[in-house]
Amino acid sequence: MSGHRRRPPQRSIAGNRAAGDHATGRRGPRHRTREPGGSRRARRGAPQKKRWIDYPRGGRTGLRRWLPSVRQLLALFLFCFGGTAAAIGYAYATVTIPDPNPSTLLQNNVYYWSDGTVLATDGSINRQNVSLSQVPADVQWDFIAAENSSFYTDPGIDPEGILRALVHMAEGGSVQSGSTITQQFVKNTYLDQSQTISRKFKELLISSKIGAVMTKQQILQGYLNTCFFGRQANGIQAAARMYYNLPVEKLDASRGAFLAAAVNEPSLFQYADSDPTARARAQARWSWVLDRMVTTGRLTPGQRARYAADGFPVPRKWTPGSGFTGQTGYLVQLAKSYAEAHSPAITDSSLSRGGYQIHTTFDRKKTAELSRAVARVRKERLDPAHRPVDRDVQVGAASVEPTTGRILAVYGGSGYDRAHYSDNADTSGVPVGSTFKPVVLAAALQHGAVLRPGRAPQPITPASTFNGDDGIKIKDQQGNYVTDTNDPTGLLHQHNDTDQRWGYIDLRKAMEQSVNTPYVQLGEYVGYGNVARTAKALGLRPGSLAAPSAGFYIGTSTPSAIRMAGVYATFAASGTQTAPYSVTRVTHDGTVLPGFAAPAPVRALPAAVADNVTDVLRGVIVRGTGTKAQALGRTAAGKTGTTDDFRSAWFVGYTRQLATSVVLFREDPNNPQLQSLIGVGGLQKVFGGDIPTEIWAEYMRQALAGLPDVPFPAPASLGHGTDEPGAPSPPASTPPGKRPGSTGKKAPTTTQHTPTTRSTCHHRKCR
Repeated sequence: MSGHRRRPPQRSIAGNRAAGDHATGRRGPRHRTREPGGSRRARRGAPQKKRWIDYPRGGRTGLRRWLPSVRQLLALFLFCFGGTAAAIGYAYATVTIPDPNPSTLLQNNVYYWSDGTVLATDGSINRQNVSLSQVPADVQWDFIAAENSSFYTDPGIDPEGILRALVHMAEGGSVQSGSTITQQFVKNTYLDQSQTISRKFKELLISSKIGAVMTKQQILQGYLNTCFFGRQANGIQAAARMYYNLPVEKLDASRGAFLAAAVNEPSLFQYADSDPTARARAQARWSWVLDRMVTTGRLTPGQRARYAADGFPVPRKWTPGSGFTGQTGYLVQLAKSYAEAHSPAITDSSLSRGGYQIHTTFDRKKTAELSRAVARVRKERLDPAHRPVDRDVQVGAASVEPTTGRILAVYGGSGYDRAHYSDNADTSGVPVGSTFKPVVLAAALQHGAVLRPGRAPQPITPASTFNGDDGIKIKDQQGNYVTDTNDPTGLLHQHNDTDQRWGYIDLRKAMEQSVNTPYVQLGEYVGYGNVARTAKALGLRPGSLAAPSAGFYIGTSTPSAIRMAGVYATFAASGTQTAPYSVTRVTHDGTVLPGFAAPAPVRALPAAVADNVTDVLRGVIVRGTGTKAQALGRTAAGKTGTTDDFRSAWFVGYTRQLATSVVLFREDPNNPQLQSLIGVGGLQKVFGGDIPTEIWAEYMRQALAGLPDVPFPAPASLGHGTDEPGAPSPPASTPPGKRPGSTGKKAPTTTQHTPTTRSTCHHRKCR
């Protein structure tokens, strides 16, 4: 062998590992080779491609791979906070305060009795907005203490309360209040009542923004006007009326505390007048509100103790859905019509939007008394169940205060709730009959009469005599006979109710016995123009006056019961006329509207003329056709009236304190035409001195109870009057006004059943 040693063959690391694997029974990866030095450390040091978000986390295994790092958590928080802030900022910058909900602009109209209590409300929403100055300070603080004690210092939102409400809602509960007064105002005025997160978020944004455009006082005012209190009352004014029948100005801290409590549970607390559970809950909440007032420093402990001693202010009894019952509908319509006629700002359209407070002249007590009087007499005299003619009998009545013109009461019919919508007291269409004769007498006493053609008017007094016989021919001022195409002779032959020959009788007796012929002839001598002017001066509307004819002087005109009461009220006031009116004051959203000052009294007749007419009308009750009015038992004057074919019957009478008219007629609601009253009440003929006078006396007795019996002024002398041409001269020993008729016989006396005058006929029997 030589000196060189042979080297052993070289093996790679891979070969050694393979051999080792073979020796230990492990198989290495197929076709896998490793470069020299290819250790794990070498691989880890190789450059890697970085991810923008290292999640799941590289280089971690198990749970650690899915747990974010502190840095990642901080970045996530900053991202969410920034995104939320940006979103809120964007929303705040872009959100606008929307227009108020149309329903929050709607109010109702409230009508008040003369004593200030509520007569009625109309409109779809029971709300009457008030200014904050109308709400007593203690009542304002009741709501602030109960709902949001930091109202005047907070920014308008309560994040903690909102979060609490959101959590509660997320847990499946209903939306809690947890809201500031500002938030509640926003919800009531601009949003809906939906219980959603999006609505709550929008409420928060608008509430944060609204402080920049509204003051705290405006917000509180809006809140009080839009809260729902139960009993269909929206806003504090409606609530004050519904719960305590008071205007908001008269609430105290105790009643205010109840109303502040009612906002919390209106559906329950509205029954606090009758339900024990509701009252107990309401009383507990009321007490808590007063305690909060002490806590916030708005009540002293002494004041709190005084309210506790006075006890829980129990709300008045509530009857839902009473509506326009009885006379309410007629009173409301009368006041509404008057308001529209006296203010251009008030229209049907504006009234439909509501917000009006209409104060009327209507007397609650007298209205009820008038209704009771009608009901009593109807029950006693009519029998619609067994007498068909009694079924369509209608009554209308009105009562006016003579010195002021205030309409104190009306009876318009059976009521809106009985589908009778036409106001019988304000209807123009029923002839007034002989109740118009005093107007003719007043015109004659004031203007005189042209008794001879071409001569100046001659003075007339109640003692002036005229022919009272039945069927006489009537002359005009030119001495010509009045024509009548329905008479075979072509001339008017005026008739009375009977063919009794009265002869020449004075105007006083003709009024008492309701004899037609003297007053038709007197009217022709006075002249249509003078009589019509006198009627207008006394308050009758031109459109209700009949056209010139002989019948005009005995009552073919058709004024309403209200206007006839106004005419006789002028006689009661010694000739001073004040137009009947029904509204004393109107406000809209707290602003007083112009145009509703009381009508100014004007001189319609000389006092001597009016007082002489009254003196004549006293005789109608004392010894004439109106003797049933003596049941009143005090000094009174009045006149009966019945129209042609007995289509209407009237009595209009008065004392110094009150003038009232009553009309009876018959009309089928499905056939609006006047029908004859013959047979009504079982009577062959129905006169104004019968049923209408009974109603008048029954009502007036109650309406004047407790008032003194005031005498009428003594009538001043009108001097010597002139008789109709042809009247016999009285004996020298007979005092003026006491002269007998041309027959020389004493006129017959009458009883309380003596018929009254019919008015519309020109040539048939008419009384």
